[in-house]
Amino acid sequence: MTSLTVSGRVAQVLSSYLSDVFGVMGNGNVHFLDAAEKLGLRFSSVRHEGAAVGAADAYYRTSGRLAAGTTTYGPGYTNALTALAEAVQAQIPVVLVTGDAPSSGPRPWDVDQTAIAAALGAATFTVTREAAGSITQQAVEYALTKRTGVVIAIPYDLAALEAADEELPERAAPAVMDDVDGGLGQVARLLAGARRPLILAGRGAHLAGAGAELRELADRLGSLTAGTALALNLLEGEGYLGVAGGFGTDTAAGLMGEADVVLVAGASLSPFTMRFGHLLGPDSTIIQIDSVLQPTHPRVDIFVSADVKSAAGRILRMLDGPASPNASRKEAWRAEARKRLSEGPAHHAGSAGTPDGRLDPRSLATALDAVLPERRTVVQDGGHFVGWAPMYWHIPRPQDLVMVGTAYQTIGLGLASAVGAARAMEEDRTLVLASGDGGFLMGLSDLESLIGVARSAIVVIYNDAAYGAEIHQYGSQGLSEKPMLIPEVDFSGIASALGAESAIIRSLADLAALQEWIDAGARGTFVADCRITASVRAPWLTEWMDATRAAKAVVAVVAVAG
Repeated sequence: MTSLTVSGRVAQVLSSYLSDVFGVMGNGNVHFLDAAEKLGLRFSSVRHEGAAVGAADAYYRTSGRLAAGTTTYGPGYTNALTALAEAVQAQIPVVLVTGDAPSSGPRPWDVDQTAIAAALGAATFTVTREAAGSITQQAVEYALTKRTGVVIAIPYDLAALEAADEELPERAAPAVMDDVDGGLGQVARLLAGARRPLILAGRGAHLAGAGAELRELADRLGSLTAGTALALNLLEGEGYLGVAGGFGTDTAAGLMGEADVVLVAGASLSPFTMRFGHLLGPDSTIIQIDSVLQPTHPRVDIFVSADVKSAAGRILRMLDGPASPNASRKEAWRAEARKRLSEGPAHHAGSAGTPDGRLDPRSLATALDAVLPERRTVVQDGGHFVGWAPMYWHIPRPQDLVMVGTAYQTIGLGLASAVGAARAMEEDRTLVLASGDGGFLMGLSDLESLIGVARSAIVVIYNDAAYGAEIHQYGSQGLSEKPMLIPEVDFSGIASALGAESAIIRSLADLAALQEWIDAGARGTFVADCRITASVRAPWLTEWMDATRAAKAVVAVVAVAG
């Protein structure tokens, strides 16, 4: 058997789980990267360590396949922490391979990386010479099982030493749902008796591959369907209401609120999905099926911990025969929904003119939807603009919308995520990155990384020369807007200097430059620097601000009463 270093053993085990590594080389991970290259792992170099984890995160969100990020110890490691925190909060399996202090003890410049990771909720697996392979395997299995980010730490003094031979344990087979009812009989009875059923799917349903079963179940019940933003269009078809929450229409939300039985499949029911408590009616019965062990919202009446795909299939079998609803009731609920959706208002189309003469982001989003290639994978940074894509753009499949930053409430991960998504997606698709100017500036160094890896990428920058969310939240309260403003940056010029095609978009007619690039084959990267107004507030932000004010008012009343 050919001897391997400790770093080589880590790379060898990882190669049985993944094909792609993203990172920045340093003296803490140089031996690992050397071994990874020799083993045939594809290494994509990024320019900031945060992009190492951000790209690996988005690679998984796009493809469902694991990827690794890698950094050196110390500052390389701490630079990656925001992206690692986002992966942990969003329940994304990701592996960070990093250098660490020597096994003999920390040097003056070392920090306690294990404690830092623990504070973020990430487990650290520190390899040894004797068990480098088995510890790496434990780390990866933990990440996949717990759906979280993990750190594989290679002590500096062990990285190039020979690793001991190991007999690795067999990889565990995925758990299979047994024949125990688990409460699904009661679920089936409630759904069969519902007059106005609703099935709400989340990312857990998408990851479980439960779309077909849930769509069949909806047709059997005559149910309306909806999805969270991370399960967009998973249940598209007859009775589909679109996105649940602040990105959806008021008409669709009204219909969801009238459902008498709601099956929540693989969705956590976040405050945004629930419209801060106003989405579902107070008398509706809420059933949650999820792979987690406990219900994730106090409104849940019946909870079943199970694989969503297996559970939906079993409910379908339970509904065979007389338990199925009659045809007239099945049609009535969907017919009412069709009528109200056709008559009710859609999303605001936007305005042709604005007070400052800049583009209305709503009319821009509508125009972009008509221009962008049909086969698209959309990556979104965090920020005020975050709703325009799910509200106005066609997103073909759930994996074609990668929303980063929302779990940890951060901005600046968009470019990093675009690198990972570009590596993961099919060759005939075009990557579309939507970013704000503030977040784009945070991750600017990795525009060069994206240009280097993308076969076909379009970057849309909603450039309002400000931190837009703060303008609306706090500028509207009379706080000084000076710290919220950004000098207007010529992103088109920067992009051109780095080798991308680009244009400044000041009017909808200026999108002709993007259309010409697409018509010519859409090869490489095009950056559209879109100059939008800061005067239009996104409806989801208004909803959030109203909920925040209401919560503060309740606290104030309680304080006075106390």
